[in-house]
Amino acid sequence: MEPNLFNRKGWKRCSLGPDRAPLRCDVKTGFILLLTSAFLLTAVAYVSEFSLKSAVIPVTWYKKVLNKTHTYFAVIENPSPSENRTIVLAPNSIQQSPTPQIPSQTTEISLHHVAHPSNYHFILDEPDKCSQYDPFLVFMVPVAPHQVNARNAIRSTWGNESSVQGKAVLTLFLVGLTRGSEAQQQLEEESQQHRDLVQSNFVDSYFNLTIKTMVIMDWLATRCPQANYSMKVDSDMYINVENLMSLLLKPNTPRQNYITGHLMWNRPVIRNKKSKWYVSEELYPEPKYPTYVLGMGYVFSNDLPGKIVEASKKVKAFNNEDAYVGACLKQLGIKPSSPPDSSQFRVYMGQYKRENFLRVITTLLGSPQQLVNIWKDVKRPT
Repeated sequence: MEPNLFNRKGWKRCSLGPDRAPLRCDVKTGFILLLTSAFLLTAVAYVSEFSLKSAVIPVTWYKKVLNKTHTYFAVIENPSPSENRTIVLAPNSIQQSPTPQIPSQTTEISLHHVAHPSNYHFILDEPDKCSQYDPFLVFMVPVAPHQVNARNAIRSTWGNESSVQGKAVLTLFLVGLTRGSEAQQQLEEESQQHRDLVQSNFVDSYFNLTIKTMVIMDWLATRCPQANYSMKVDSDMYINVENLMSLLLKPNTPRQNYITGHLMWNRPVIRNKKSKWYVSEELYPEPKYPTYVLGMGYVFSNDLPGKIVEASKKVKAFNNEDAYVGACLKQLGIKPSSPPDSSQFRVYMGQYKRENFLRVITTLLGSPQQLVNIWKDVKRPT
């Protein structure tokens, strides 16, 4: 069968010759196509004039995020592979959105976001949690809204530890905006069931982990100042709470200006623009970061959150959240402390051996189910 150049219903068909070039077309069809093309070109020219102002960016869901006069990173939907421009959103261009949500497909273009927590507010909150439980230690877990399995695994393992060596322990999860009203409703139902979710109105993405970390610090400073220690811990981590509590209860463990974990020394700032860890000289001019603590799990005295939040007013935000906390500490003149036993803050453990997990404080795991399995084995009677 001879192929056709146009085969949509109602269109005239053009025959193709042996060399795949059109032989003839109905004149009326060609005229209509010419008019259609002219109209489309005019429309494209018209839209392009305003695309950077409104059409490219779905701005309605930014209302609660952009409530201060600052420069934020923008997102555009389905950009072309060569797209490489910075779009700055002004707060007066934002319209009200009834439900906090973000588009299903976004690409971060600019990282000039503002990390200071005063730019955001809590949608879901547990403001009285610490006054009710008076915790000695608080775990704050940054997690994506959709990662229910990770939260449930923590709730059934180390996050279920409410009293360790006679000290109260509290675990809370921090999330950003969901991707729609249905996801938001599910999150709110989960919050009502467990009462351990805190949600803020920042866009929940990899490039906003600095914002996420600073919102954690703000929550601890404003909602839980009575705690002695806190720990920022990723959702894919194993935590031996007994060993951590033993460290914190040692008489020589500082009670103020203290932060420890897996320390990172003399780390170069990545200037390769193709790297997801790229940070410009404008945001951080030094060639190396100050000593900082790897963000998979670090513990700190609870006087630090408020100090770090205050220091962030003077430190430009960049998208390496762990190094950014280190930069804020440098601004404060505070150096991270090496743990008494550095082998207790592990990145990877390799092949599972129960005796190793009995000795560590933190280590990275591969899945929520692995956490559940290892926890059961570590806690089994010997």
